[in-house]
Amino acid sequence: MRQLFVLSFVLLCSTFAFSQKHTFSIEGEHFMLDGKPFIIRSGEMHYPRVPPEHWRDRFRKAKAMGLNTITTYIFWNLHEPQPGKFDFSGNLDIVRFAKIAQEEGLFLIIRPGPYVCTEWDFGGIPAWLLRTKDIKIRTKDPRFLAASDLYMKEVGRRLVPLEIQNGGNIIMAQVENEYGSFGSDKEYMNAVKKSLVDAGFTVPFFTSDGPSDAMLNGGTLPDVLPVINFGWTQPPDAQFATLEKFRPGIPRMVGEYYTGWFDHWGEKHHTVDIEPVAKAIDHMLGEGISFNLYMFHGGWSFGYMAGANYSSTVPYQPDTSDYDYDGVLDAAGRTTAKYRALRDVIKKHFPNERFPDVRDETKFISIPAFRLNSSAGLFDAVRMLGTSRRAENVMPMEDLGQNYGFVLYRHRFAADANGTLEFKEQHDYSHIFLNHKLVGKLDRGLGEQTFRIAAKKGDVLEVLVENMGRLNYGNAFPFDRKGITEKVLLNGSDVKDWEIVSLPFDNLSRLRFSKNDASTAVFFRGSFFLKEVGDTFLDMRNWGKGHVWVNGHHLGRFWRIGPQQSLYLPAGWLKKGSNSIVVLDLEHKGDRRISASPEILYGN
Repeated sequence: MRQLFVLSFVLLCSTFAFSQKHTFSIEGEHFMLDGKPFIIRSGEMHYPRVPPEHWRDRFRKAKAMGLNTITTYIFWNLHEPQPGKFDFSGNLDIVRFAKIAQEEGLFLIIRPGPYVCTEWDFGGIPAWLLRTKDIKIRTKDPRFLAASDLYMKEVGRRLVPLEIQNGGNIIMAQVENEYGSFGSDKEYMNAVKKSLVDAGFTVPFFTSDGPSDAMLNGGTLPDVLPVINFGWTQPPDAQFATLEKFRPGIPRMVGEYYTGWFDHWGEKHHTVDIEPVAKAIDHMLGEGISFNLYMFHGGWSFGYMAGANYSSTVPYQPDTSDYDYDGVLDAAGRTTAKYRALRDVIKKHFPNERFPDVRDETKFISIPAFRLNSSAGLFDAVRMLGTSRRAENVMPMEDLGQNYGFVLYRHRFAADANGTLEFKEQHDYSHIFLNHKLVGKLDRGLGEQTFRIAAKKGDVLEVLVENMGRLNYGNAFPFDRKGITEKVLLNGSDVKDWEIVSLPFDNLSRLRFSKNDASTAVFFRGSFFLKEVGDTFLDMRNWGKGHVWVNGHHLGRFWRIGPQQSLYLPAGWLKKGSNSIVVLDLEHKGDRRISASPEILYGN
């Protein structure tokens, strides 16, 4: 009980003493804060997935729950959208994120990559690296390491001043991420560690891997603390027995304790019972084990940022924009039954610690149904928004200098064409047109790479390929280029002579709308009036498959197959008075109405 009191006292004091410099270290089997044993009670929350106006609210809920630390990845592809051009502003202001956490009495653990996984496009690695045909991602390829080093120096320039010994709240930094699930190249791992050191980081480093001998052997370094990742289906004692055998005499920590799971399009929404999660946290606290709840607050993968997976039976599994994860807070940051249960568990183990009151301060609004009266046709949009080039052969999106969005491939047949078109390969979802008429669709997730065609001389084939998110996990992910990646065959012979149109759809300002009900309409525009702003969710159940922009902000993807049936619209992207909305729907069924409410909608 005396040790419990000391720990509680240290944690309580940390809330009020952040104006002073502290020390954090690893000594034997303990994390040490100011020379005293310290149990890390962390929750994962990613700044790009949560609107900045809500960061403080989420941090206060973490503190009220009994957490003392926030853990976040750092997203290379967002911070360096083009080579050498860096962005740490607005929703990407990691310095502001760290400082607000510190103001709320929370330490910060950073996971800067370069690879982060997290169901994020290309695992957070910039897609522009794939413009180099033979580059080897996540290896000691000097081209990859040089780019990674430049990025890491930019991260260090901003965050090293916020390390704990400098008066900030950053206590640890992760080297790479779950590398043991990918490879075992120690030279590469040491190069990533050196990149962190060269960037100026001096806080303790750690690696994070699955709790198996193979993953620990592949993903760790002898002079870096290993922590392990597992979830509600795996008893903690067995996992830590594996870690103890691998490296005894170190602090025990679960770097990602899975409170839920993520969703792929076409699946059921994942939920996890509260009891096994609460029981595991109760047990670990009783054993003095540190943890990081993944996710404490999942939030939303806005824009094109949701990634994808694959399996031995399914070639491609795109992730939803919704990253609720059945976390401790829901996708809109509201407390859940899981939150309350875990708060009770933590309070039981730290009876002398002060737990602030829990407050749900976020304002939510409803928007009555309104109609999107204006529209624009697909091929009008291609003409207005596209950048075209001629090429003998098809080429992937990355070779066009494009990272996200769509590519249209256009070919005029010089002779009658009857038979099988085979794509090597279309990534990821294609709408096929003949003379502007939709004649078919191909879904990579269903393994669809061929199409039967009957065309006449002079007919025009157009294939609109959507990038549904790059793979973010597994040994295949470094090669996941988008568009038509190699070639197109007709009855086994190469189809030559293409017009290729780049369509990132990142700026719709040049798109012209009309009141005409064109049968080829895919862009729909409307407006709605607000007397007050607040968070809400657009109800997309009457729509087909596409994307939504509100006041120019890209909310993410929707798709009738679910499970996600709504899109999160944060208050910071709304304004009093008139607001504009544009919906791109490639599989529209005729209903142009849309509404919004505080409810998150799931279903298939």
